[in-house]
Parts: sequence; structure tokens; C-alpha cells
Amino acid sequence: MAANDRLSPWWTPARHADARPFLLARGEVTRSLRGWFGEQGFVEVETGILQVSPGNETHLHAPSAELQDGEGRRTRRYLRTSPEFACKKLLAAGESRIFEFARVFRDRERGDLHLPEFTMLEWYRANAPYDAVIADTVVVIAHAADATGIGRFAFRGRTADPFIEPELLTVATAFDRFAGIDLLATVADGAGDRAALAEAARDKVRIAADDTWSDIFSKVLVEHVEPHLGQGRLTVLFEYPVPEAALARPKAVDPRVAERFEVYACGVELANGFGELTDAAEQRRRFAAAMDEKQRRYGERYPLDEDFLAALVEMPEASGVALGFDRLVMLASGALRIDQVVWTPPVVERIST
Repeated sequence: MAANDRLSPWWTPARHADARPFLLARGEVTRSLRGWFGEQGFVEVETGILQVSPGNETHLHAPSAELQDGEGRRTRRYLRTSPEFACKKLLAAGESRIFEFARVFRDRERGDLHLPEFTMLEWYRANAPYDAVIADTVVVIAHAADATGIGRFAFRGRTADPFIEPELLTVATAFDRFAGIDLLATVADGAGDRAALAEAARDKVRIAADDTWSDIFSKVLVEHVEPHLGQGRLTVLFEYPVPEAALARPKAVDPRVAERFEVYACGVELANGFGELTDAAEQRRRFAAAMDEKQRRYGERYPLDEDFLAALVEMPEASGVALGFDRLVMLASGALRIDQVVWTPPVVERIST
């Protein structure tokens, strides 16, 4: 497709014809994964898009809608950034293995790897360790590649074979290997030592006066670590520091790190999973701290979903993962951009008045 063709509406015949092979591949991947989840005893669920809270992470931003009841009373609801809260309520209700192809929404995101509306493939296993969903994720990615027959992923000059054993890499090892930083020396008592990490990273990234520990962590991760991940094969990056794992439980053997992992291919983050935190009081504390930081940075905060916090008390031990389905299809189909694998990509329209 010529560069100028990207300026035409997605529904023009020429542009749609270019995208159609990728869209048909999307259907093949969807059918394959639905079949696999069914074979594993998972139940497909559909949870609500409009929620009391879209999630309580500092840097996630959600569109909102105003609902009106029959008597004219107005209530604000948010378009979810993830189906996580609803899925965990279903675990509390007694479901044990569930998955969802969920439409989710995030403001302030657009690019070759980001859309404001996209599909998240999310699944949960009750009474299972997070090693189990790590294994699931590797299998799911391989099934997607098998469904299209692509053999090897390629993106921006990098390749990854999804069929071979993945690289397993702790976050601490990755920071040491690629940035020369002893990351865990800057974490204590469930919090990051901003001064210690700033000193360790001062020659690695540009640090602003108001950067938090998490800001510095993210800069090092993006600039020095992520470009090396998923090269030649998948990389499972695991044992995130507790300050970077808002909904994950700490590891029993080392409270500085949590049961959080991400999976990368060709430098692209595909999946993010947890051994789920079920301590409602600790979850409330983390959410409140994140919303305080959101208020400081962006001048807004989202309400807490009290129903979700109540459900955590009843929820069994569980593990879950959220996988960017559009990104996976992009790699499995050989597309160059995420909007090529979405049937009706969001665009900025000219509206007549």
C-alpha cells in the first residue's frame, strides 16, 4: 500500500482489499484459539463494557459515558480498559476456567502498535499457579502461528520463532544484563527507592526532577531492555518488582518481587499476566495510592469498584493473563501495523455540522 493510501478511509475498496488477507487470518486465529480453550475445559464469557471503574492504574486512561435512567437521573460509567474486574467476580461466583475476547478502550493511545479500541484475549485459572498461565500463553501464541502457517514472526527487522522453547528471564537479570543496574537493590518493603534507582540509572536515561521510581523503571525498560526481548524466540520476562505489579501477589520467597510476567516477540509486548492478588485490604491500598498519583499527574481519578473489592474476599487463589489479540494477529499474519488486522479501524472522521 502506498503511503498516501493510508489517508483514504478504511472502507475504500483498494484499502480494504489490501487488508483483507490479514482480516481472514484473524478469523483463522480466532477459531483456532476458541477450539483450544474449549479442549482445555474453559468457558467463554462475555462481560459488560460499561463499568463503575475502568481500572485503577496511574497511566491508564478510559473514555466515559453518561447513562440516564427512566426518571432522568444521570450516572457516569467508564468504558473498561480490561475485563479483569468482571472476570474476577465470576471466579468469586464459582467459575474455575474462563476466557473472553473482550473489546476494551484506552485513551491517549494510537500508533502502529496501539489503538484506542482493541481486543484483549483474557483468561483465568482458579486454583492454579501462575506458571500454568505462562505455559498457556506460550501455547496460545504457537497456536496462532500454526493457524496462519506463518512459521516465524517478523517485525521491524526482528524475528522470533514461536514454536521453540522461550527464553525465561527475570526482570532483575534483564536490568543487570542490558542496563548494568542492580534493580532489586532499589526495592525494599514493597516500595521503590527513587534516589537509589536514579543514581543507578543516571547515565542510562534522562531523569526529570519529578520522575518517580516507576517512571525511571519504565524508561530503562523501554530504552534498554525491551529492544532485546523476543529476539529469535519468545521471551518470558517475569518476577516484576512489587511496585510494578499492582494486581499481582508478592512471591513468598522474595517479597521484593511479584508473580507478574510479560511475553515478548520481536520486541513487541504480547501478554501480561499475574498470580492474582486476593488480599482486598492490600488491593485497596494499592488502588488508592495509584489514584493519588493519577490525581497529581493528570488532575483526575477513577472511583474504586467496591463490588470488586468485596468479591476479592470470596475469590479463590487464581492466575490470569491478558493478551493483546490484535498484536498477536498482526505478527501471525505478517501485517505491518495493528490497524491492518481490525475490520473497522478507528479513524478521525470529518463530521458535517
